[in-house]
Amino acid sequence: MSGILSFSSIVLPNWCTISRRVVRMAAAQTANVGLSLEAMAIKPPSHPTYDLRDIINLALAEDAGNRGDVTCMATIPFDMEVEAYFLAKEDGIIAGIALAEMVFQEVDPSLKVEWSRKDGDYVHKGLQFGKVYGRAHSIVVAERIALNFMQRMSGIATLTKAMADAANPAYILETRKTAPGLRLVDKWAVLIGGGKNHRLGLFDMVLIKDNHISIAGGISNAVRSVDQYLKRETLQMEVEVETRTLEEVKEVLQYASQTKTSLTRIMLDNMVIPLPNGDVDVSMLKEAVELINGKFGTEASGNVTLETVHKIGKTGVTYISSGALTHSVRALDISLKIDTELALEVGRRTKRA
Repeated sequence: MSGILSFSSIVLPNWCTISRRVVRMAAAQTANVGLSLEAMAIKPPSHPTYDLRDIINLALAEDAGNRGDVTCMATIPFDMEVEAYFLAKEDGIIAGIALAEMVFQEVDPSLKVEWSRKDGDYVHKGLQFGKVYGRAHSIVVAERIALNFMQRMSGIATLTKAMADAANPAYILETRKTAPGLRLVDKWAVLIGGGKNHRLGLFDMVLIKDNHISIAGGISNAVRSVDQYLKRETLQMEVEVETRTLEEVKEVLQYASQTKTSLTRIMLDNMVIPLPNGDVDVSMLKEAVELINGKFGTEASGNVTLETVHKIGKTGVTYISSGALTHSVRALDISLKIDTELALEVGRRTKRA
């Protein structure tokens, strides 16, 4: 299975008990994750070598270790059933509902999950937006993994929504500056927040950056090498080149005017200049966009913040990319609360409380 991510013979606890099961997590298409249509309001990106279920199982295995949840086993009757509700503890865009549902299904398919909101909806502080009912053991074991995903994704989606609205008519993109192992999750959250995805990895788009240009001996040489490679390998994909000066932009345009090229987008890197008063100068960026004049898509990168993105978007640039969407995410505060009165009522009825 060359090129396929496979985790063979990983020993995973039967999440609440010390019995074990061997799980082989071979790669599968993300399209086969088996989510309900209601939960999956916005579909995740598709990766060729691993999927969301792999990520979930790794997270559960990391949490359970080789014993399972010892606190759960020590304190909660195995067959006790409870109801718990999801509570938004601050305002924001909710994301990760579909993924949380997958977590609960993976831990215990008998759990019943209901939502009053869907991914991408706005939630306010104090809103109960979902509930889960079933075995207390299973709910407690799944709780932290589900919340970790939801809080991170909701933080990304909330910032993305704010930046996407401010950037209009330009589109907001994330980058590859994602948490290792969580790229599908992070990029899915960007989509939920109203952004668009940049390349998923090194395999689905050519992006010629400064190091490639230096090694190739110049920007024209680098683009020419890519054109030759794609032709030789009979590959068709998007090609983007990073430019840092107006001279480099002109050189790329000169090359493209003389040669049939696969180039589709020009990155305009650090052409947004910070000013001492906290504002930014976008005149260089605007001039670059005017030079390109619609011949290629354009992408502004560098010094992109929630405060500057509106001004950048007004320059006519096609895309604005921001690594901060995923590398500096602030999680949205969400909790899962067990209905204590219901739990006590069940406990009293079964003489366990």
